[in-house]
Amino acid sequence: MKSLFLLIVALTTTLSFCQEKDDFSKRLKAINNQTIIFYNIDGVDFSSQTFSNEFSEKGLKKLYKKYSINESDIKVKDDSLKNNNFYITKSENIAENINQISSYYFVENQNKTVSVFWFGYYNKLNKEFERKYVNHILNDEIPKEVFEPMTIESIDFAGRKIELGNSCNWTNINTVQCPYYGEMNWSVHKTIETAKNSIDNQFNITKSRKGGKVISEEEIDVIFEETETKAKKVIYDFTGAKSLLAGMTGGKTLTIYYVACKVRENYVSCCMSFWNNDTITENGLAPLLEKVMKLKK
Repeated sequence: MKSLFLLIVALTTTLSFCQEKDDFSKRLKAINNQTIIFYNIDGVDFSSQTFSNEFSEKGLKKLYKKYSINESDIKVKDDSLKNNNFYITKSENIAENINQISSYYFVENQNKTVSVFWFGYYNKLNKEFERKYVNHILNDEIPKEVFEPMTIESIDFAGRKIELGNSCNWTNINTVQCPYYGEMNWSVHKTIETAKNSIDNQFNITKSRKGGKVISEEEIDVIFEETETKAKKVIYDFTGAKSLLAGMTGGKTLTIYYVACKVRENYVSCCMSFWNNDTITENGLAPLLEKVMKLKK
């Protein structure tokens, strides 16, 4: 009986570990542009880049300058990492009740040069998260299937392949822009709480930006990835504003939808937008947005 109990415990532990690995690989997305790798998971953007600099005072000084790390910034060693390292955290208030946190890890890799990791998110520092992905990357544990090609023909949207042709571009990790067809960014989350926090932060940051103003805001019924849910619809007006973004597009107003809901086995936060002079279908959305959402009538 004792042996059976131990076998069950062992199987449960093994299955839990496998599920955890599969879980993060299904939520994580990455793009490698040959000089730097960008990642997104659970609403957090981060990156890794390897340099030829030695892990020495001289080698690190040049990299600190590249990443705008000042002499006054506190540099500490994270003893939980096996590799030699220095860790720096910066926080900046960018909107009401929103602090943007940037964490940097300067780590000596197995080639005795420096790998630099950057994490960017809002309000609450999560060192456990940072250490987890620093170790995954250093140990070469990021699955190849999480990497998206630089040239877009299709995207993996939270586990569903969406064909886009060749007219769309990545403007950031998990951010697709299709000229005159709309733009969207998204993140796949483990919990609905982090998904909702992500879109709340995006909305509050947009609302606080200078160069335009929110002229309407309402909750509407939508069908997002076959799920009935609510979306926050916002009209952002650039009329009379000297905005580079508005100037490049020729648009005057931007319609934005913010959604957070369960999609297949995970949760998705998604921000979708289009300009007033973009192509609008008879259903009232730009074509890119219609790939994932419908307005409920």
